[in-house]
Amino acid sequence: MASNVNTTVDCDVKDLSLAEGGKKRIEWAFQSMPVLQSIRKQFLKTQPLKGVRVAACLHVTTETANLMATLRDGGASVVLCGSNPLSTQDDVAASLVADYGISTHAIKGESNDVYYKHIMSAIDSRPMITMDDGCDLVTILHTQRKEMLADAIGGTEETTTGVIRLKAMANDGVLKYPVIAINDAMTKHFFDNRYGTGQSTIDGILRATNILLAGMNVVVGGYGWCGRGLATRARGMGANVIVTEVDPIKAIEALMDGFRVMTMAEAAQIGDVFVTVTGNKNVIGREHFERMKPGAILSNSGHFNVEIDLETLGKLASSRREVRPYVDEYAMKDGRKIYVLGEGRLINLASAEGHPASVMDMSFANQALSVEYMMANYKNLENKCYPVPDAIDREVARLKLDAMNVKIDKLTPEQEKYLASWSEGT
Repeated sequence: MASNVNTTVDCDVKDLSLAEGGKKRIEWAFQSMPVLQSIRKQFLKTQPLKGVRVAACLHVTTETANLMATLRDGGASVVLCGSNPLSTQDDVAASLVADYGISTHAIKGESNDVYYKHIMSAIDSRPMITMDDGCDLVTILHTQRKEMLADAIGGTEETTTGVIRLKAMANDGVLKYPVIAINDAMTKHFFDNRYGTGQSTIDGILRATNILLAGMNVVVGGYGWCGRGLATRARGMGANVIVTEVDPIKAIEALMDGFRVMTMAEAAQIGDVFVTVTGNKNVIGREHFERMKPGAILSNSGHFNVEIDLETLGKLASSRREVRPYVDEYAMKDGRKIYVLGEGRLINLASAEGHPASVMDMSFANQALSVEYMMANYKNLENKCYPVPDAIDREVARLKLDAMNVKIDKLTPEQEKYLASWSEGT
């Protein structure tokens, strides 16, 4: 453990000697993050986060590293822990400590006990601002570390699952400070969820299995923004895509988009590859395992590893073994074999590198600007979950277009007047 290494930065990472490679990859990612680059330059000048203690529970990737450096350059004191036991990039964690001086607590493949110990380490910093991806840090702060709540004035939440949990906390009256739902920004869920998850999930599946998707029946559980992106990209690789849903509006949208729509019980009989992206639990369970073809491949790109009922699958199987990195074979008692990728955790981060930096550029630009907004406005906010302010959302989009050298039109005064009036007609 790197926590035993003599360093002035409090940390628990796999190996500080990995830092050189991590730094190169962090710099490579930063080239594709022009919006965050511009924010970082501005933060260096204005120091909007001077003296602010930030505890971040995020996937420890190259893109996250650049967000942490941006907050640090804005004056913040930052402590980072991983938001998933399999999503940490160990070389990045090492570089954050050795090259950026950022306290980091994350190790790829860490046990659940270590995972929660790392969250506790982040909370030990007495955060004023929390940055979460899945709401684990916020939940523990509100349940096990209530003594630290006195210093917390606001937070941000990155993903759909976390926003759902936060809104439930607010509805129950237990949320003790305002949180901005980064996931609900148009520039986040349109791009990160659809294009990012769509591509990175396929990337994770292919890296883990080296299968050919063309001609296969790929079952996508859930047709939210992530499901839309995943279904589109799977079809682009030649797969026959089947969508399962519980929402009739999303189901008919999938149907009109040209996908087959059916129940998971029906899909279980014909699917070759299954991917869950619902944010719910037991999307694939006993009745589905019992119907699956030999060789069926199961994976998940929802935040928590609850979408596939692995406990029940383990009971149905006569044995389990790892046949490739991130591929577990469950030998069923009737002779069939079912394969689970990445322990049912986020496959795009378990076996791949997560979203491309150009996508995370917008998501993390929203994060940085929302933290700045929170520090300026927290006194006027209630203890509930807020959307990213529209002005920030549009500014992120504008900066991204500028970086891509794309010009758009502006309304003329006459057009603005027309859109604001009701008197003109045919």
